[in-house]
Amino acid sequence: MQGKKTILSIETSCDETAMALVRCSGTLKSPKFEVLQNIVSSQIAIHRPFGGVVPNLAKREHIKNLPKIFKQLLKKEKGLIKKIDLIAVTVGPGLEPALWTGINFAQELSAKIKKPLIGANHMEGHLYSGLLPAGKKIKKNSDSKVQFPAVALVVSGGHTMLLHMTALNKWTKLGETLDDAAGEAFDKVGRILGLPYPGGPEIQKSAAKGNPEAVKFPRPMLNKKNYEFSFSGLKTSVLYFLRDNPTFNKSDIAASFQRAAVDVLTKKTMRAAEEFKAKTILLCGGVSANKPLQESLRTESGRMKIKFIVPDFEYNTDNAAMIAVAGYMSLLGRKKKLPMEAQGNLTI
Repeated sequence: MQGKKTILSIETSCDETAMALVRCSGTLKSPKFEVLQNIVSSQIAIHRPFGGVVPNLAKREHIKNLPKIFKQLLKKEKGLIKKIDLIAVTVGPGLEPALWTGINFAQELSAKIKKPLIGANHMEGHLYSGLLPAGKKIKKNSDSKVQFPAVALVVSGGHTMLLHMTALNKWTKLGETLDDAAGEAFDKVGRILGLPYPGGPEIQKSAAKGNPEAVKFPRPMLNKKNYEFSFSGLKTSVLYFLRDNPTFNKSDIAASFQRAAVDVLTKKTMRAAEEFKAKTILLCGGVSANKPLQESLRTESGRMKIKFIVPDFEYNTDNAAMIAVAGYMSLLGRKKKLPMEAQGNLTI
């Protein structure tokens, strides 16, 4: 497929309602993206009292927010409808009630404005999010160009996995979490420590005031020679430690937990990079917003003279710009089309 495609993308996999307009061009080896609009409506305040995302509440909010965001796009981008070549919508993985709202809206919009519609994989969106430019302009430098072979750490609330990539559309899964994903562990430890939802950013904030050496929490599976992860035991260690030491400084616990999780993620990633002679390490997914994790991988990548790519902050967490990229890359790679139905357990 040659030439530019301007893609309207829709993301409703969890608790963010998002739409973006992205101009996509280039080839599979050298794609280029220009973000014209990127709107995200967060539901954090609604789900915070429940300590996590309530699927049917998320669905209700998506139904309410989608028409509003589309109206915002119409106001912000003059001649929007004429500019759209294609609509891309997340079909999975995610919460199925939430996914269906985006799919239904996209189908109705596609029929109304007579534009083709494709499904996009949310995790592929995260994987490709490092290709997106800072702000609205296409990057003039080659910071986002991936050199192969590459190792990608995809780490979010629902997933923690390592991929070995030989091209932008060719990868092998080296290993993934056997229980809790890293982001899920951050949220659960946040609840244990009495921090507000979502736990990830709150733990980072609390940890900044604490001593990461205060508690020697375990590093699960660190010395196993495979690329699997496990965070359930680490979470349980925090629970038991706080139970036995109720007056212990919570910031010290947060910092010690965060250090343990970052150690495991970094060391497994660098071991894979060494084994597969990686030229690039990609960090992506919601947990890629964690600054200590970014710094740890950046430092180790620099030490091994490996290129390190992490998305800009606005593309770390769920957004629709990355869904446009996933849709475009799917078109370029001539992948089998995803059916227009919610697939909660869709894999990468």
